[in-house]
Amino acid sequence: MAARIAYADVEVGTELPGAVFPVDRATLVRYAGASGDFNPIHWNERFAKEVGLPDVIAHGMFTMAEAGRVVTDWVGDPGAVLEYSVRFTKPVVVPDDDKGAEIEVTAKVAALLDDEARTVRVDITARSAGQKVLGLARAVVRLA
Repeated sequence: MAARIAYADVEVGTELPGAVFPVDRATLVRYAGASGDFNPIHWNERFAKEVGLPDVIAHGMFTMAEAGRVVTDWVGDPGAVLEYSVRFTKPVVVPDDDKGAEIEVTAKVAALLDDEARTVRVDITARSAGQKVLGLARAVVRLA
C-alpha cells in the first residue's frame, strides 16, 4: 500500500476530510476485549462515579485511534504515518442511552517538514460533547 496523497498537492492549511465516530457502551466492551484493558471505569457506571468520573469513559487509546483514522483514511496507507502523539485532556463520557457519545475529528496540514522526504505534520483536533478531548495531537506523514 502506498500513500495516495502527493506532497506537491498539499500546502500548510490543507484540511483533511473530518469524521464523526460514534461510541457506545458496546463499543467500549468490544475494545476492552481486543485491548485487554478491562479497567471498570470503561464499563461500570457505579465504579466510574465512585472514583469521581461523571460516568463511564472511553479508553484513551481508543479515542487516540479513532482520531488517527482521519489521517490514515486521508493518506491511504497507515504505514505512511511515521509519528503520532497526543495528550489526553478530557475524557469521552459515554452515557448508557441509545445515543452514546461522538468523537468529532478535524485535521489540517500544519507544516511541510522535508521536501526530499515528502513529510508533513498534520495537527488533529478531537472533540466530544463540545470539549477538546485530545491536546497536541500531531502526526508526521510521508506523502507520495
